[in-house]
Amino acid sequence: MASPQAEAPCSGQQLYGSLQKLWKVQTSSSAALQPKLPQISPSRLASTSNEKTILYLAYGSNLSAQTFLGNRGIKPLSAVNAHIPSLSLTFDLPGIPYIEPCFANTRYRDTNPSPPTNDDYHKDRWHKGLVGVVYEVTPEDYRTIIATEGGGASYQDVVVPCYSLPAGLKTVDPEPKGSPFMAHTLFSPRSSDNGRLQRPDPSYAQASARYMKLITDGGEEHSLPADYMAFLYNIRSYTITTYRQKAGQALFLAVWSPFLLAILALGQMVADGDGKVPVWFAKVTAWIFIGMWGSYDTVYKKAFGDGERTVGDTDEDGDEEMGVGKQWGEKGEIVL
Repeated sequence: MASPQAEAPCSGQQLYGSLQKLWKVQTSSSAALQPKLPQISPSRLASTSNEKTILYLAYGSNLSAQTFLGNRGIKPLSAVNAHIPSLSLTFDLPGIPYIEPCFANTRYRDTNPSPPTNDDYHKDRWHKGLVGVVYEVTPEDYRTIIATEGGGASYQDVVVPCYSLPAGLKTVDPEPKGSPFMAHTLFSPRSSDNGRLQRPDPSYAQASARYMKLITDGGEEHSLPADYMAFLYNIRSYTITTYRQKAGQALFLAVWSPFLLAILALGQMVADGDGKVPVWFAKVTAWIFIGMWGSYDTVYKKAFGDGERTVGDTDEDGDEEMGVGKQWGEKGEIVL
C-alpha cells in the first residue's frame, strides 16, 4: 500500500463517492423495471454543440435501472448501446474490505501493451475495449450523476469516442465500423499525482456478488452483446469462505462503521449544491479511509484472512485450484 503522505491530498472526494456507492448498494430496494427507452437519434449522436442534453456513458452499476433510476433518480430521455475501443473496464476503486472490496472504473487502453501480469484473473480476460450504455440526460440530471458519484477532485469528466451497437448483438467487433460519436464519462486515473487511494495490485480485489449483479442485471436490461455478457458473468465475485473471515468482517464493521456512517451523515450536511464536499472534509475522509485500509493490511488480513479476494481463487485456466468441495455455477457464483 502506498504511503499515507502520498495518498492523503484530494482523495477524500473520490472516497466519499465510494462510500455513497456502498451505502446505495447495501440499502437499495428493488426499483420498478426501466421502461424501454427510445434510441438516441442519429442527429443527436452527430451533434457536438447541443447544450440542451448531455450524452453520458455508463458501464458499471449505472447500467441497472435499480441504481440509475431507483437510487439516483435519473430520468434518461433516450439511450444506445455503445462500444468504446479506447477504454477498458477495471475494478480498481477501493471500497470496504470484507464487504465491497472494489468498484468499477475504466482505464485508457495501451496501444502497445506489455504482456499482462494477471491474465489469470477473469476480469482481465476481455480485450475488445469497453462496452456500455450511453444515456441522453438533461444537464440537471448530469449534475446529479456527478454528485452521487462523488465527482470533483479525483474524478475526471472526460469525453470519449463511442460506436453505437444494436441491442442483442452476439459478438463485439474489436475494430468497430462507422463513425464515432462523443460522450461524457467519469473515471479516476491510476497515477501517483492523482491523490487517489490505490491498492498495490489494481487487478487483485474482487467486487461483491451484490455489486456484480447490478452490472449484469443492467447488461441484460439493455441486451448488451452476448460475448460481453459472458465475460461479465465469468468475473468472479468476492465470497467469504471461512469463519475467520466472518469474524473479521463483524469486528471490522464494529470498529469502522461508526466512522463511515459519520462521514455519510456529515457529508450530506456540508456538501454544496453540486454534491461536492469542502476540502477539509475530503482530507478527513481520506485519512479515515487510509487508516481503515492500513488497519486491514497490518492487522485484519493477517489475523482473519483475505478481505479482497476469495480464498483459494488463484486458478490460471479453470477451476482446478479452487479447493475441494467448491464448484462454479453457471454465472460465476460459488456452489458449496
